[in-house]
Amino acid sequence: MPRERDERGRFRRAIGPPSEPNGNPIDATTAPHTVGPDVVTPGDPNGVEWLRVPPPAAWSGWPADWGTSWGMGAMSTLGACTDTAWACLDLNSNVLATMPVYRTDGHGAQLPQVAWMANPDPDLYASWEMFAKEAFWSFQLGEVFLRCTARYATGWPARFHVLEPWTVEVRFVGGLRRFYIDGRDVTAEVRWIPYASSPSLERGYGPLEAGRARLVAAAVLCRYATTLAQQGGVPTFAITHPDELTARQIGDLQQQWLASRIANLGLPAVLSGGVTLETLQVNPRDMALVELAQFNEARIAVLMGTPPTLVALPSGEGSLVYNNVQSIYDYWWRAWLRPKAQMMMSALSAWALPYGQTAELNRDEITRPGLGERAQAYSVLHGITDESGRALYATEVRTMERFGTTPPEAADPPDQGSALALTGGGPT
Repeated sequence: MPRERDERGRFRRAIGPPSEPNGNPIDATTAPHTVGPDVVTPGDPNGVEWLRVPPPAAWSGWPADWGTSWGMGAMSTLGACTDTAWACLDLNSNVLATMPVYRTDGHGAQLPQVAWMANPDPDLYASWEMFAKEAFWSFQLGEVFLRCTARYATGWPARFHVLEPWTVEVRFVGGLRRFYIDGRDVTAEVRWIPYASSPSLERGYGPLEAGRARLVAAAVLCRYATTLAQQGGVPTFAITHPDELTARQIGDLQQQWLASRIANLGLPAVLSGGVTLETLQVNPRDMALVELAQFNEARIAVLMGTPPTLVALPSGEGSLVYNNVQSIYDYWWRAWLRPKAQMMMSALSAWALPYGQTAELNRDEITRPGLGERAQAYSVLHGITDESGRALYATEVRTMERFGTTPPEAADPPDQGSALALTGGGPT
């Protein structure tokens, strides 16, 4: 069937029944590929490029206990094994993507935004946040590829989007990495940002590569717990008979007990003839391996740089108070979010901005203290002056707190000797 390129230069190909039947009969005895025009080339030497990878699926007769996740790397494993890894990916990506982006010069002064900081590709994304979540998600899985589709007259990227890593082929040519899509060299159009890399490896790799065994273990434990629940759990007691019973007698006794319990729900059991119930020492919690599953999932969260408490895993610290929560968020930002955000934004800046300019993320929403602490700090900074003026002016405070640049009319003039004077107009 005809191959056509879409607006992004990729081949599209229809997959469906032939539109023009031939003279062959259409019945159960006719091979499907012999019905329709003779346009199929066995093996399809030109290949088919998929816009999305079809998910692995079991066929008729496939054992129900067998998984179908193969050939798609870490993303396939995530989709099949543990919601903890997904929760960590989603949480980290959401937090980083919703941090406002801004541009600075080499001296830290803030500059006006460029257009791509609002939306790097309006044809594909609704906002910067949508693009940033895709980019950080792919980055945590090992690597992210950005492809430039339009440039300013100065040569700097004006539009770009995230590529699916599986669509990019990486080769070493002359000791340097070259990037290919559909066999075409696109190195000049692509920015590669790996989570971690090695001089001897073509591709980047992420934390879940090291945690592959953890993901498999989580999948096994999850499947075990699901099977245990579906089977109604193992009974926590055994029926004991004083005599030695045959296999048939054991089966009859079990069926009698089951029928009695179903017919007399809520009523106490009555046993006779020396039959007793013996309570087993193993309880459902131990049988479900709850602690082992929680430990395994906590290790996955640690690999992803997410404090286990933030994804509802037990921390062993009891109830959290305000100071605990602040410490967790501060650690999360300093130990994981900030380094990864810095790696991503530095690589993006070196590719999309002139030398000396950087794109950074505003971390205030996750790290800034409470309003009371901020007010005290503002008051102190407002009182620091030199020949150039105050360290912080009231209008700047209003801007940072999003109160608006123009204060509302006050019924009574503020006391100039109090902290309320800080809400007054402009520089003093």
